Amino acid sequence: MVLFDEDPKELLKETTAQFHIAPDRDSISRISDSLASLSNARTSRLDHQQALLKSLSRRLNGLEEGRRWEEDRHDAGGHAARMLKMDTEKFRVAKGASDAEIESERLEGEIAGLRQQLDVLEKQGVEGGWRRDSGNEDEVVLKLHIYRSLDISATQDPATGEFTRAVVHKLPTSQNADGMGNSVKGSVNVINVDRRMDRNFYTSMFWDAL
Repeated sequence: MVLFDEDPKELLKETTAQFHIAPDRDSISRISDSLASLSNARTSRLDHQQALLKSLSRRLNGLEEGRRWEEDRHDAGGHAARMLKMDTEKFRVAKGASDAEIESERLEGEIAGLRQQLDVLEKQGVEGGWRRDSGNEDEVVLKLHIYRSLDISATQDPATGEFTRAVVHKLPTSQNADGMGNSVKGSVNVINVDRRMDRNFYTSMFWDAL
């Protein structure tokens, strides 16, 4: 048996007092508080992230439902057929417009040629200026023939023999904008002729009325 010079209790008490564990206990307490704060912050952050994930999941499900509904409603075959029909209609309208423009240019050329011929005949007379002294009857007949070929009917005054009125039948159209044949009835314009007006004035009026 070991014998101590001093009381063992006093030795233990003195030894324990020399360790100075109070600062360590304070540090352990602060560490415990920090760990508790970190745990609470982590738990709060996890709760926030889980709530955000649930919200995004609900939004994704809604978008998926909308996409499936649009796919079910969309008819790819019908859409292609409608696009083909629209392209065909656009081509038909463009072709009709082009044909109408070509026909209009052709008619304008014919009218310009006839106007030029009429102007030449007006200047040269019935026989091209070779027999101006043979009377005016053949000249009148030729003018009437030309006017009637243009659907212009002239009326003479029985007293003076002068032409006092002209009935202009506007040339009917034979083709509409879509290129299909469609006869349209022409209009009628009545023009009173006065000798006081220049002859070129009435010539322009006749052509404008056609």
